[in-house]
Amino acid sequence: MKHNIKITIILLSMFIITQFIGLAVFNADVFHIEQEVNGTIQKVSNPHLYWIQPPEVQEDNDFFGMFPSLLIAFIIAIVLLFLLSKFELKFILKGWFFLIICIALFLAIYAFEKIIPIKIDSTWAVIIPALIAIPLAFIKVFKQNFLVHNITELFIYPGIAIVFVPILNFWTIIILLVLISIYDIWAVWHSGIMQKMAKYQINKLKIFGGFFVPYVSKKMREKIKKLKAIVKKSKKKQKFKKIKVNIAMLGGGDIVFPIITSGVILNIAKNNKFPEFLSNLARPLFGISGLTTALFIIFGATLGLTYLFFFSEKKKFYPAMPFITGGIFIGLLLSYVLGFLF
Repeated sequence: MKHNIKITIILLSMFIITQFIGLAVFNADVFHIEQEVNGTIQKVSNPHLYWIQPPEVQEDNDFFGMFPSLLIAFIIAIVLLFLLSKFELKFILKGWFFLIICIALFLAIYAFEKIIPIKIDSTWAVIIPALIAIPLAFIKVFKQNFLVHNITELFIYPGIAIVFVPILNFWTIIILLVLISIYDIWAVWHSGIMQKMAKYQINKLKIFGGFFVPYVSKKMREKIKKLKAIVKKSKKKQKFKKIKVNIAMLGGGDIVFPIITSGVILNIAKNNKFPEFLSNLARPLFGISGLTTALFIIFGATLGLTYLFFFSEKKKFYPAMPFITGGIFIGLLLSYVLGFLF
């Protein structure tokens, strides 16, 4: 087991909480508002979010047409991150992280404003999330507060996911999960690029994209207690060796892709955009609202991650996405089977 049971439960709990926050954020549908048009209430594009509004995709062919552009964007982002890390351009990297965190937090907080049963003026509905997101992003990136880091991580990935969900359908998200899993295997087990970037982020930038939980072993805690006792008894200044701290991490990609998958399923069911050649099979798979399948996706992803945590070894790096993707596919299969039975 890679980490002790307490730390493993903390990581898994944060992972699950983020997934459910994602469901709430998708339900808010931040990119649309209800407006009266010719005497009827219709959903129209949200004018306050025009600057981040994803394109409206109507046909299945449009999804496949946009997919190569999405892959290229992911590749460019990864290459840029690697190059900026390699040449230690800290200011640019921190600025990049700050901007992304601000936007993601803004969208997540804006979504919760739409959920709460309190009417907020449209102008203030934009100002309030900005007033919350900017200071939190600043503390996270430039002040390095442990609690702020992990609390904001719970909302950042749902905020990122809602931008990508509208431009993906069932088949493109399946292909994306497979490709990301293959990349994760290569980046961790073959090239080692993932470990290098993670170490650079933690040691140099003091930032990490994902959950980050430092802890000390039971043996080290006992040593710390003894050292405290020595310090209390002695009036002289004591010199001690550095304390070794273990770090439990879960990367941002491992968190965000299950959220995106759940969002795609909800979006398909909500807009009744079942693929024509899968129409008869898709309906029992997604259920009436898609929520059942989304819950199975969360269950499956958590199952895959739990398997990884319990059977991985200490001081070894593992790609999490293959396990999470496998769990997602199991969740989809279970939903499909149960959809036919019930």
